[in-house]
Amino acid sequence: MLLLAVALAMDCFTVSIVSGVILRRREWRVIGQLSFLFGLFQAAMPLLGWLCTAHFAHYVEAYDHWVAFLLLAFLGGRMIREAFLPEERQTFNPRRLATQLMLAVATSIDALAIGISMAVSGYTAVSQLWVPLALIGLVSLAFGLAGHLLGIRFGRGVSRRFKPGLIGGVILLLIGFKVLFSHLLNS
Repeated sequence: MLLLAVALAMDCFTVSIVSGVILRRREWRVIGQLSFLFGLFQAAMPLLGWLCTAHFAHYVEAYDHWVAFLLLAFLGGRMIREAFLPEERQTFNPRRLATQLMLAVATSIDALAIGISMAVSGYTAVSQLWVPLALIGLVSLAFGLAGHLLGIRFGRGVSRRFKPGLIGGVILLLIGFKVLFSHLLNS
């Protein structure tokens, strides 16, 4: 279960690094809020997938990768476009709650499939899910915090040479393509 939690947290970690590069300094409220949202959504999505399995599993499995891809492509494309705008016209901002929510949802959609697999692999009661979901949420929260701090620490040099929004947008697009292709190839 720990390996699964780490695997799910990797997208959060990557996006947190990008967010840290964009922030450029420790803003604990923003770092804590986004990391908390990553943990919350990474834990809630498997629960949602587990709850919906009986009635909606085939619908969720058929489209979850497309939803994740479209959200990440939208956010990544927006970041890339804004990287070429003057700084005062840029609107992609990890400090905004709306941006944080979209990032949390986009990085956690693949966790829906984990909830579906939990349902078909013997988790029959909600009481059996609390420990795995708490572990997934806490690992994602920790990886979010670590990613932000790494992004702030090592991103200063990167942000002087490159446009952080461009790098972040490309990374979000790559994560989106990874989610899409991994689901399409496994189908």
